[in-house]
Amino acid sequence: MIKELHTIAFTHRNLEVSKIGRLHMEQDAVQHRFQVVKERLHIDEIMFLSTCNRVEFFLVTNELVSEAFLLDFFTALYPEFESEQVHFFAENAFVYSKMEAVNHALRVAASIDSLVIGEREIITQVRQAYEQSRDLGLSGDTLRILFRHTIETAKRVYTETKISQKPVSVVSIAYQRLVGMDAPKNARVLAIGAGVTNTAMLRFLKKHGMSDFVIFNRTLEKAVALAEELGGKAYPLSELQAYKGGFDILVSCTGSEEVIIDENLYGQLLNGDTNPKITIDLALPNDISEHVHTTFPTRSISIEVLQRISDSHLAERSQEVMHVEQILEEANNEFRNIAKLRAIEIAMRPVPQMVKDIRAAAFNEIFKNELDQLDPSSMEILEKVVGYMEKKYMSMPMIMAKEIMFKS
Repeated sequence: MIKELHTIAFTHRNLEVSKIGRLHMEQDAVQHRFQVVKERLHIDEIMFLSTCNRVEFFLVTNELVSEAFLLDFFTALYPEFESEQVHFFAENAFVYSKMEAVNHALRVAASIDSLVIGEREIITQVRQAYEQSRDLGLSGDTLRILFRHTIETAKRVYTETKISQKPVSVVSIAYQRLVGMDAPKNARVLAIGAGVTNTAMLRFLKKHGMSDFVIFNRTLEKAVALAEELGGKAYPLSELQAYKGGFDILVSCTGSEEVIIDENLYGQLLNGDTNPKITIDLALPNDISEHVHTTFPTRSISIEVLQRISDSHLAERSQEVMHVEQILEEANNEFRNIAKLRAIEIAMRPVPQMVKDIRAAAFNEIFKNELDQLDPSSMEILEKVVGYMEKKYMSMPMIMAKEIMFKS
């Protein structure tokens, strides 16, 4: 089992995220493409894990995962790739085999191999990737056992350590601080920017129960798409100075090198409202002028403060890595025993039929004449005795094999 395990991995450790993105695949193409690869390269089982910053292929095959194998693999799996692209990915792949592949799977699910250590989302992504592989008929017994053990280990890591207890993404921390300010759910949210960071922040706010969103963005189409998702309104950034709708929470994150909201514009946006407002500035450099906070009553959440908290949380998570490593070492040893036990179970599969064949030969051939002379009552007793012995003989080899394995 273990000797047939291999992983072909592309992560932030060996490739830029933009290049990894070329390996992502539409869901409706997965089954056909991987079935072709399985047949062409004599792969018994395969699983495809694709996240925002990693693409990995978990294989069960007797074939040597060599450079030639990788070239054939990417040629078959990505027929749209030019030869140059095929060679690029074949040359830049990380390949893990045997126990290295097991250890790698455990580290991925436990988030030790993640771009951000301790992010629990990866365990869900691993589980969903395995379930997809199983449901499409791409995986089998070996990957089932590996990922059952992998997910159980990851759950243990998140339960027994503090590796994921404190958030490290600035958006998560900003949201927690906002919740701590008791912002009302009917708050008017004014957002400047519709990029990845602001999108994540606004989704948090919607999940929290807020529903009054107004979004300004340089590219109106992006603002419209986000506003439709949130049930809000969208406007081009050029119209911000004319906005008279007021706000309770101002969230800003753009790529501007200059301040977007100075004290004059902020005053206009207040539209005469003198109540304190919450400002969340997630941009570097800042979108909101520091003079806004000295001129108006605000409760501010700034990227500088968030980054310091994030760094502190990351340092605390790093201290937990040693504990996680101990759990993973135990899990590696456990999997070795699981694999041995499974190998024994597979080797013992013929035993029940062999015992049944011996019984049939004894009753129908070797002792047939003698048995024909027995009365029904004696025959019934004999059937019970032989049946009892048959069950014991079936289980005894497995019990003995387990004892020998755990003693060694």
